[in-house]
Amino acid sequence: MKPRARILVVEDHPIVRRAIGRFLGQEADLEVRCFAADAHSALIILKEQKPDMAIVDISMETDDGLDLIKEMRAQDIQAPVLVFSMHEESIYAERALRAGAQGYIMKSESTSKLVEAVRQVLAGGIYLSESVKSEILLRRTGAGQAGVSPFDLLTDRELQVFRLIGQGRSTREIAEDFHRSVKTIEAHRENLKMKLGLENSIQLVRCAVQWTTMEARACCPTALPGAAGPYLPGFSPASVLTSRKFPYKKIRRPPDSGVRS
Repeated sequence: MKPRARILVVEDHPIVRRAIGRFLGQEADLEVRCFAADAHSALIILKEQKPDMAIVDISMETDDGLDLIKEMRAQDIQAPVLVFSMHEESIYAERALRAGAQGYIMKSESTSKLVEAVRQVLAGGIYLSESVKSEILLRRTGAGQAGVSPFDLLTDRELQVFRLIGQGRSTREIAEDFHRSVKTIEAHRENLKMKLGLENSIQLVRCAVQWTTMEARACCPTALPGAAGPYLPGFSPASVLTSRKFPYKKIRRPPDSGVRS
């Protein structure tokens, strides 16, 4: 009998880790052998236990999944990676592939799709939804250039900073998260304003919060009333700036870390 594929799950939510472990463990050919809640632990496990593949979340409390994948490849860790995330595939999937992942699947997908994705990646394939495959092909052939979003122009780090701004993080807190200087994060903020056509920091915060809120609605339509099917239909920085809605005060900041901006 062929041995079961050994899988590492990198996810900072214990309930999600256990659920993935129990579900994949029901398959005769799959076994979640190890778990990690952060990038440092994941790298140690990858080197010492050498699992057959890793399932990685993008947004962890202390780390970013794309940075972990890049570090894996920089350290010549060749285990294939499937990104399993709440974040919209059309925004993050191509970034994940560029970082070194072999697949991307959203947490809103069915469990059968997750099994399909895991097996395809283990077999040496690339797993993406059919719609995103088409989008990537159109962009690479130039046929879809007219539909490029302003967010496609952002670097991975700029998108990370934008997401954290939308979550209510201050410049100093973001700098601490990434172990960078405040000046570096301020430079990212300036680049964000320029690329998104925003005039000032107030518009940047407003745009980031609205984008983060709409992203959550698109991922969890039953949890947030008013969600509209596909990911952020018609969203653009301009649409936020002309809207009367500004949900920033509704966003709860994370527990006080003692750091002030």
